[in-house]
Amino acid sequence: MTALEGVADGAVDGVELQLEDYRRELTGYCYRMLGSLADAEDAVQDAMVRAWRHAGSLRDPAAQRGWLYRIATRVCFDSLDGRRRRALPVDMSPAPSPPVVSSLGPALESASWVEPAPDALVLGTAPAADPADVAADRESVRLALVAALQLLPPRQRAVLVLREVLHWHADEVATLLETSVPSVNSLLQRARATLAARDAREAALRPLDDRHAELLARYTEAFERYDVDALVTLLHAEATMSMPPYALWLRGPSDVAAWLRGPGRDCEGSRLLPVRLNGQRALAQYRRADHGAAAPDPAAGHTPWALVVMAERDGKVADLVFFLDADRGLFERCGLPTHLPAAG
Repeated sequence: MTALEGVADGAVDGVELQLEDYRRELTGYCYRMLGSLADAEDAVQDAMVRAWRHAGSLRDPAAQRGWLYRIATRVCFDSLDGRRRRALPVDMSPAPSPPVVSSLGPALESASWVEPAPDALVLGTAPAADPADVAADRESVRLALVAALQLLPPRQRAVLVLREVLHWHADEVATLLETSVPSVNSLLQRARATLAARDAREAALRPLDDRHAELLARYTEAFERYDVDALVTLLHAEATMSMPPYALWLRGPSDVAAWLRGPGRDCEGSRLLPVRLNGQRALAQYRRADHGAAAPDPAAGHTPWALVVMAERDGKVADLVFFLDADRGLFERCGLPTHLPAAG
């Protein structure tokens, strides 16, 4: 139940408010702006509370959507003020980590990294007649793009998302930001230039879509067998692997293999389930509940360990991001079980 339930959909001074109708699309917008699902949901709730408190100033019901976006944008700007930008581990340090270390090191603060988001919470609900629209919507929340958006100053970020993702007209964005159309066009041009100058690696990465379901299935089968040799054959020569909330990241099949055979060995015996994250097929990793025990218990089953987002290049797995902070409850929010019983 939300704080607005029972009052958000009602009349204030003759104006009908249907705030909940916009919650998911606003969450998707704020997620692109903030790089965090939790922060996005907080921002949307804050925006809706502000909207309800000032509903008397809204005289045109047809303007309700733009009004809500204006409030949500201001909330995002406030949230971003003075905050260090979120990133992925591969963007936090210029060089990969040694493949074999004694531990992952200290965990970073939760506000340091771009977080994953379940499709069901950030993508639109309306059925699209054109499959290209569905693909574009999914592409707009892919992990690499959300991370790239965090490079932009807040106003450029808002203009880029509103113009190129949500397809607002320049005059609509100008009204929302209380600026001019030429200013909006200038902000958009600078945002495009920044993203175009980003490492060419991003342009080559693609999410694992339906065409690559076989690659995902082969990865799943090899990982569940913990066949490191088979896994290596699926990796691109420049493949990277990272594990937020830790800064450590690896590059190249040999370093990834060394990690899996060394500190990552506790993942042997894991099970993987399919899930949709950031507009693409992804995986939920469950590690043995008895990992590290002196006397393994075959009946212990498996518990949540990581959400895994992948990208592909040239038919190979090019990027592996293991989000190890499963305690945040994202497994439940993805509709995933919190425990897998022992097989058989």
